[in-house]
Amino acid sequence: MTASPSSSAQAAREALAVRLTHLRKDAGLTGKELSARCGWHPAKTTRIQKGAVLPSDADIRAWCTACGTIDQVEDLIATARAVDSMYLEWRRLHKDGMRKVQEGWNTLHERTRVCRVYVSNVPPGFFQTPRFATALMEQITAFQGTPNDITEAVAARIARSRFLYEGGHRYVVLMEESVLRFRTADPEAMRGQLHHLLAVMPLASVSLGIIPFAAQRTVWPLEAFYLHDDEVAVVETLTAEIKVTQPRELADYAKAFTGLAQMAVHGDNARALIKAAIDALK
Repeated sequence: MTASPSSSAQAAREALAVRLTHLRKDAGLTGKELSARCGWHPAKTTRIQKGAVLPSDADIRAWCTACGTIDQVEDLIATARAVDSMYLEWRRLHKDGMRKVQEGWNTLHERTRVCRVYVSNVPPGFFQTPRFATALMEQITAFQGTPNDITEAVAARIARSRFLYEGGHRYVVLMEESVLRFRTADPEAMRGQLHHLLAVMPLASVSLGIIPFAAQRTVWPLEAFYLHDDEVAVVETLTAEIKVTQPRELADYAKAFTGLAQMAVHGDNARALIKAAIDALK
């Protein structure tokens, strides 16, 4: 795991490092002594204790064996895996295709009561039509060079839209006007996607705001992010998915969302922007 740009991931990694350091100290071992027992160079111990690298399952087992704390192994491995999941490169997530990732997101959405979403590039997955999702996933798969299971992945993504119709879920979505104008798919697919946005707008579970090109910015355009019940923010970059859990960072994303919402138009004004984008496709 390379260094993460998310302080949530780094803070969790450092907390794990502190736990391992305490185990070493409680065992009365120096860094060199532990390294010798583990059979690796002392520099590796230093990197682990500084939180510069995330220890593997085998590293944790060796560390606990050296410290005489085998009972801590399973808990520490589970913690390390949770840390590892906070910053995941798309190529790693999609190494076997995209279907499993889509199904994993469906599980997250199933337990989310209120999801606040900001997008500046494409509509969120739960708003996408099959044709648009297929075009988008074809581009992603070609770019990443990962296995092609697009048919199954699209089916899993489209299944997420059921939460728009099931009770107990609320989606508050903000889109830059650019989302309506980017030719991410062919004109016919784009037309169908834009009409679908008009179709879901009246749903009781949906609030859709559009930030016009001409809006006076108080918050600059950002990467796409999804705030799930103020408990986790999922941020999408070009190369990775980042899960943010630090309260300070979550507060920043909530603050940004509030600022973005103040620039957005809703109702008839939002529909007018979508219809204008449809007309521009003719």
